[in-house]
Amino acid sequence: MSNYDSLHRQCRTLESLFDTKLTAYARLASSITRNHDDVEASGSTERWHDLEVEVDELLEKLQEINDQLSALAEDTENPPSQSMLRAIQRHREVYLDYARELRRTKGNVKTALDQANLLSGVRNDIDAYKSSAADSLLAERGHIDNSHRMTDDMLAQAYETRAEFARQRTTISGINARMQGVLSSMPGINNLLSMIKTRRRRDAVIIGCLIGVCMVLLFMYMF
Repeated sequence: MSNYDSLHRQCRTLESLFDTKLTAYARLASSITRNHDDVEASGSTERWHDLEVEVDELLEKLQEINDQLSALAEDTENPPSQSMLRAIQRHREVYLDYARELRRTKGNVKTALDQANLLSGVRNDIDAYKSSAADSLLAERGHIDNSHRMTDDMLAQAYETRAEFARQRTTISGINARMQGVLSSMPGINNLLSMIKTRRRRDAVIIGCLIGVCMVLLFMYMF
């Protein structure tokens, strides 16, 4: 039964190693659920995948050893003792328990990873929305500031134009005042202007009379 002893030792070693890896695998799921980490950024997906590969390989090896022990239990030529049969049965039960526990833990890990990814996606969407809203507000504020600057420029131009008109009006008023002063200080100019206007009116009367006489003579000549 040296073959049995070798398989028995291998089975116990694999069971101990599998239990350690399965505990680490389950702890990863608990950590993800508790911390809600960004799974991709923290590397939880890679750790989960590596541990899952290891426990799957260990469980597969454990199944192979249990199959070999079961074959020994059915050996009719060299039947094992009752203690060996109980040990083989115990190894089979442990293997089945580990298989069920692994399936359950895989489901928990997958659920935890899905929830963590969902929360991470929601946080990213919220951050993107906040960033987009902030950019929109900044752009709107920039438009408002530009409008205010344009309005200020237009008001400044209007004030400058009004001031320029006031300066021109003051200048023209000064020129008119100086002209009135010049005219009032030189009475002869006013008399000269009056004489010019009187002479123009007299010339207009004389020309009108001549035109009238010529028209009368023309009519008399014709009739």
